[in-house]
Amino acid sequence: MRSIWPGRITGGWIVSVIILCSLGILPLLSPKVYFLSLLYMVFLYVVLAESWNLIGGFAGYLSFGHVAFFGIGAYTTAFLMSTFHLPVASVLPISLLGGLVSAAVALVVGYPCLRLRGPYFAVITLCFAFVVQILVENLPFFGGVEGLWLTPTKETVAFQRALYYELMMGLMVVVLLVVRGIEHSRLGAGLIAIREDEDVAQCLGIPAPRIKLLAFVLSAFFPGVAGGFHACYLTYISPVIVFDVMISILIVLMTLLGGGGSWAGALLGAVSLSFVNEFLTTFVRAEIARILYGMLFIGVILFLPNGLWEFIRNASFKRAHAER
Repeated sequence: MRSIWPGRITGGWIVSVIILCSLGILPLLSPKVYFLSLLYMVFLYVVLAESWNLIGGFAGYLSFGHVAFFGIGAYTTAFLMSTFHLPVASVLPISLLGGLVSAAVALVVGYPCLRLRGPYFAVITLCFAFVVQILVENLPFFGGVEGLWLTPTKETVAFQRALYYELMMGLMVVVLLVVRGIEHSRLGAGLIAIREDEDVAQCLGIPAPRIKLLAFVLSAFFPGVAGGFHACYLTYISPVIVFDVMISILIVLMTLLGGGGSWAGALLGAVSLSFVNEFLTTFVRAEIARILYGMLFIGVILFLPNGLWEFIRNASFKRAHAER
């Protein structure tokens, strides 16, 4: 894999660093809680969309059950934090453990499921998410349908909000760098070859089963870590919250809207649709919002099959070519 760091410093990297530094110092300016919460959710959806992009965008395996890995990480972290009354300082290592548990589950589930293709894989992953939710609801030590409360800490609410804001932003940066590195690596090229024609890719010597499984495990690890952060951020979780199928639908729609198979496309889709989701959640009824998401999903498939990022790149290329 190529280095995830740029070979040379460009204007785009300078702008990116300036934006990240500005976002990083934002909590020090004591903004309203709403703005921190909004940006926190944007970071969260970027992590989820970029992670899903590894298996859904690069490899072309549409998973509608990735919310299960998010929920597994959330419950692992919440259970350990509440059972052993761990301090806030333990959030990072425990959340990483939650990510490893999600990755281990993905390894077990992915081995047989990745033998399926197309709609069969999509359906079985959706069923997997429902099975995990039902299992958690019937385990008493996970609180059943009532969920889990985390042990209150001595830190102020403002400190905790800022802490989880910074943790989620840091995780987002790591995921973006990893996905960018994979996109420009042999692994990324192999996954794209599988997406185009898996049989031909195997004939060319690409170990399709192995790299598909690797992409699936990686795409489960980061949502598991994000789920751990989110559980501590909320201080309460339940199966309805962390296994909501709308999360899976949203991250699929975000990636396809921006452009699957591209780290920039998934970033664009996640950021833009996060603000749209916030608007719909605040001002529109949930039933109408679901209808709008369905219409948007159909529109993206029909009119933007390669996503907004590809459309913007093609338009920029044509404009630059016309000016010559």
